[in-house]
Amino acid sequence: MFTGIIEAIGSIRALTPKGGDVRLYVQTGKLDLGDVKLGDSIAVNGVCLTAVELPGDGFWADVSRETLSHTALAGLKSGSPVNLEKALTPTSRLGGHLVSGHVDGVGEVVSREENARAVQFRIRAPRELAKYIALKGSITVDGTSLTVNAVNGAEFELTIVPHTLAETIMADYRPGRQVNLEVDLLARYIERLLLGDKAAEPAASGISESFLAEHGYLNK
Repeated sequence: MFTGIIEAIGSIRALTPKGGDVRLYVQTGKLDLGDVKLGDSIAVNGVCLTAVELPGDGFWADVSRETLSHTALAGLKSGSPVNLEKALTPTSRLGGHLVSGHVDGVGEVVSREENARAVQFRIRAPRELAKYIALKGSITVDGTSLTVNAVNGAEFELTIVPHTLAETIMADYRPGRQVNLEVDLLARYIERLLLGDKAAEPAASGISESFLAEHGYLNK
């Protein structure tokens, strides 16, 4: 688990094809690896990866085909900057929100506008994730815990303060950029719980408007 509070900006130093997938080397910059052991988890742009080698100034991680096909990691190249966060410990401050590191989909930066000293971004989420994104709710973008300031269909807005711009890779965002999105954990679990016994049925793929009306959550 993670908090979505980025600890350092690292960079990709190597992407090596290996047995049909990829082994990734991340140089970790100011991130303290003193307490990191082989097998520990580190979030890279919000994707939970396992450290399989620790050469000193970074770590190697294996990235499966599944991860490559469902995240924006496939678009990285040598030299790409990345957000980094080590996994939670029992004494960590929960400064953001609970983040699993399991990306739900890839979004796209639609616009960027200056807003006094802050920058306002509009991001388009995949259509199937729109129902999980709420005004003033939490969302994780490339591993950064952020507050949603406006929602319009599958698009949402973020106002990013100077500190966050300086301490994450968001300063580099421009329209057209692909970003990893993870919705709030509670939203996903509430959807599943609302299915009740129907969750065990193979056809139970999600909550529909008719399902909500049938169970008294909407007026028919």
